[in-house]
Amino acid sequence: MKRAPVVGTYHLLHVYLRDRFANRVVLTFAEVEDLLGFHLPEAARVDRLWWQPAAPGVPSPQSDAWLLANRTASVSLAAQRVVFDRNAGGPDELQAFHGR
Repeated sequence: MKRAPVVGTYHLLHVYLRDRFANRVVLTFAEVEDLLGFHLPEAARVDRLWWQPAAPGVPSPQSDAWLLANRTASVSLAAQRVVFDRNAGGPDELQAFHGR
């Protein structure tokens, strides 16, 4: 199954995560904002759910950026930091979750 390209607001984050060889990428919120070229929404700073994948079949531009780069996201709101780990399940598992 061919993966849909990530376009739109979170495209630059997707490209950055996709092109990293490390299995773990740790970024501060400020570093994510530098990559994107804009401030994260307030929800990203106060609500863990913003960093979680949406329900199957529900679009989520931000989580698609890391899911389609074969990553998971674990956030520390207090530290304003997010850890993107490579998903051992591979991209097909992620696409199945999203119904693609």
